[in-house]
Amino acid sequence: MPSTAFPLGPKVRAGAFIQLIPDIVLFTPNIILFQYNPERITRSLTPWNPFEQGQSQRGAAAPDVAPVPPDEKINFELHLDATDDVERGNPITKLTGVASRIAALRKLTKPTQGMIGDIVASATALVGADFSLAKRPSVPITFLIFGPGVILPVRVTSFSVEETMFTEALYPIHAKATIELHVITPDMFKCHHDLISDLAIAAYNLNKLQKDTLVLANLANGAFDVVGMLQS
Repeated sequence: MPSTAFPLGPKVRAGAFIQLIPDIVLFTPNIILFQYNPERITRSLTPWNPFEQGQSQRGAAAPDVAPVPPDEKINFELHLDATDDVERGNPITKLTGVASRIAALRKLTKPTQGMIGDIVASATALVGADFSLAKRPSVPITFLIFGPGVILPVRVTSFSVEETMFTEALYPIHAKATIELHVITPDMFKCHHDLISDLAIAAYNLNKLQKDTLVLANLANGAFDVVGMLQS
């Protein structure tokens, strides 16, 4: 749905991906605001299953044990459309359509040496030179923000894009991106500590706190419903 569904209705916040990329100097952000919020989001939880352990390990784990949080995945589609900007005469969009947005989404999936570092590396490779940093390239953590109830550290595990209609230079005007995300849990940072990792852990714990609070709200709703049933 668009960030604002109805002109006179309440304003709806746009979702976003935010990726803080360590660069040659400090950090550079890769910020992708959703042009249209997804109409449907699928979330799946796969709890740790003691019954899937080998026979030699079953006796060591009680049936109610849960050593790690459930494995959580999020799937949705994002729709990109450059039609309005093209009609308004935006020269960049008229030439490249939604290609820049697709490139920013693709960036979420790739190892990187930083925004500046990648440009330098690509430019030097183009002329046959070699450029490398002491630190091995990695895929920076992405934060999914979808309103105050969803602020989660994630890793993109699947990305595909369907492009339709094209500019004169054959850049796409319309596109549909299908994205699968894997939620990153605090136990994955046992051997990795830096500013971004600390932010990821804090975001996960904040989201968990909100979910636990909603469980209490549901408990209150349940008590209210029971009272209503007894009075009917």
